[in-house]
Amino acid sequence: MTVAGWGLILLFVAITLALAKPMGMWLFALYEGRITPLHRVFGPVERGFYRLAGIDPHEEQGWRRYALHMLLFNVVLLLFTYAILRLQGVLPGNPQGFGAVGADGAFNAAVSFTTNTNWQWFAGETTMSNLSQMLGLTIHNFLSAATGIAIAFALFRGFARREMKTIGNFWADTTRVTLYLLLPICIVYAIFLIASGVPQTLAGSIDATTLEGVKQTIALGPVASQEAIKMLGTNGGGFFNANSAHPFENPTALTNLVQMLSIFAIGVGMTWCFGKAVGDTRQGWAILAAMGVLFIAGVTVTYWQEAAGNPMLHQLGVAGGNMEGKEVRFGIAASALFAVVTTAASCGAVNAMHDSFTALGGMIPLFNMQLGEIVVGGVGAGIYGFLLFAILAVFVAGLMVGRTPEYVGKKIEAREVKLAVLAIAILPLVILGFTAIASVVPAGLAGPLNKGPHGFSEILYAFTSSAGNNGSAFAGLTAGTPFYNGMLGVAMWLGRFFVIVPALAIAGSLAAKRHVPATSGSFPTTGGLWVGLLVGVILILGGLTFLPSLALGPIADHLAVTSGQLF
Repeated sequence: MTVAGWGLILLFVAITLALAKPMGMWLFALYEGRITPLHRVFGPVERGFYRLAGIDPHEEQGWRRYALHMLLFNVVLLLFTYAILRLQGVLPGNPQGFGAVGADGAFNAAVSFTTNTNWQWFAGETTMSNLSQMLGLTIHNFLSAATGIAIAFALFRGFARREMKTIGNFWADTTRVTLYLLLPICIVYAIFLIASGVPQTLAGSIDATTLEGVKQTIALGPVASQEAIKMLGTNGGGFFNANSAHPFENPTALTNLVQMLSIFAIGVGMTWCFGKAVGDTRQGWAILAAMGVLFIAGVTVTYWQEAAGNPMLHQLGVAGGNMEGKEVRFGIAASALFAVVTTAASCGAVNAMHDSFTALGGMIPLFNMQLGEIVVGGVGAGIYGFLLFAILAVFVAGLMVGRTPEYVGKKIEAREVKLAVLAIAILPLVILGFTAIASVVPAGLAGPLNKGPHGFSEILYAFTSSAGNNGSAFAGLTAGTPFYNGMLGVAMWLGRFFVIVPALAIAGSLAAKRHVPATSGSFPTTGGLWVGLLVGVILILGGLTFLPSLALGPIADHLAVTSGQLF
């Protein structure tokens, strides 16, 4: 570890904290449906969408209707993308002449981008046409991110409203977030990336002659526009197979820092927005503090392990940290930080290959996802996932003091606790269940490149990433098979919508309740004690579930490496 490395980490944390309030203020304006300066530009577009679709944006919806419209919207988008990929060979915008994507691969990709997972079994530059990249995939980067923020807004209203049966309008929430938040930032962001050297063209490739005189065909395409929303929307799917390790996606140290900041920007802003929505910004800062404790701990372990290097290579006389799978232009600190950022959020973009991390260094990205990706988390998804743990934390506090728990002025009763448990339980059920199946059937065992604990980790990481809607991978796993495309596709769908629907049900339940003023007997949810309880509940509920899998994978792999054994 170096001073420069820690300086980068501290700079990242400082800028992230500075972004929380201004981003939160803009999100709160959208949450309330207020007029912003951008309405002069995009207002006519918004109103035009509503007229074409026959939607009244002022018509409020109950949680069931909100959930139904959200599900139908995403099913239609999934079918739309599936059709584009299956018809790719006959559609325009295909200068490379790529054929149709296979049925199982198209299913996996369509589910992946619909659910904001952006898991890629394919190399984008050799599989997807420009039209498929732009219309089939990038459109989801905007709309899946907007869906996540809309769900968070609905849950905020559940806490903020009093004796009401509605939680907002899904179409209005999604449209406002897309037009007034994601789109304008991404326009500026894409221009910055183009100025930094990221391509933005409809050409499929260009021929170049290397210094050795060898002719080389270099893949090109509309990269900058996809890269901007890929990061801002915590999507993660890269135009190129190497993702943000590719110089055409992430060319400089500055773009690397900006990409990491953009992954967290909306997530930290959502915490402030929540506090403002419930009338006490201290509530948002307390949530951000708990997230920060978990994040700093994860970065510390990952950076320490990667800087320490591989003990087996040290025995062979190769000193220094672990640079396997990392870009020289970024180094260990920036790679370790990026890995923790992208898995603390539900982004999945990578600037280094996680499969090449040390055993314990790779364990932290895995563990971040197994916690439910609530350490800042994805746009919208992180905060509504975190609030599920907050509900359980106040329930635990209520058990200790012997009274009905309260959180931000609402009684937390049996219905909310059961729904929160249901939403949180889906992740371990899918991860552990699907990993168990893949670890014993021949089609699953054919996937891992490595044997022993690390091979198991490759399978475990895949289902953790898919169920958690992250999309990063231990890329030693050969996942582009009918078995893995199907299993991972189902895991992605369950991991996304079997959390969203219970969260909306909680929103509807809370919105119908009265506001309960805090008394001397109320458990305070803004101080250090609350932050500590939150962190403890998250680690217990999110962590103990996965100790057996971690022992079989990363921990066993670490013990094997340190003892000099090879698998």
